[in-house]
Formats: sequence, C-alpha cells, structure tokens
Amino acid sequence: MRVPVATKHNITVAIDRQLLKKARAVAARRGRSVSSLLADELRELIADDVRYAAARRRAFALFSTPLQLGGAPLSREQLHERRRIR
Repeated sequence: MRVPVATKHNITVAIDRQLLKKARAVAARRGRSVSSLLADELRELIADDVRYAAARRRAFALFSTPLQLGGAPLSREQLHERRRIR
C-alpha cells in the first residue's frame, strides 16, 4: 500500500540577519534545518489555534444554557420587592 507524500511548497521569509544566524545555530545543534524548525513551529501554532477555537466553541455552548442553581423561580413581584428602609 502506497502512502501519499505531502507536497511541500517553498516560501520566502524576511528576517533579521542576526535572527537567521541564531536560528541556523539552533538548527545545527538539533541536527535539523531552519526550514524544518519553522515548519514544526507553524504546525504547533496551527494546532494551538485549533484547540483554542474548540475550547471557545465549548465555552459559548455552556453560556447558551442557563445555570441550574436549584430552588423555585421567583415571581416578578418577589424579584422587585423592596423592603422599607425606615
């Protein structure tokens, strides 16, 4: 069975010369390329965004239903009852 190979695309990224120098050093220490480091960081960024979006949907779903705190509902009169302050 053949496993499909993902097509990769080249992009151009403009970064500071010193940042590139440091990125190359980090990549070399890890035995990787700067391109693979960036690709991994982008994958993580996208995964974080997907998780955040899912958490946000769950939170809004919780807000769409009222909390059940128990007890009997109050009438309008009970809600607006004012005790004399004299």
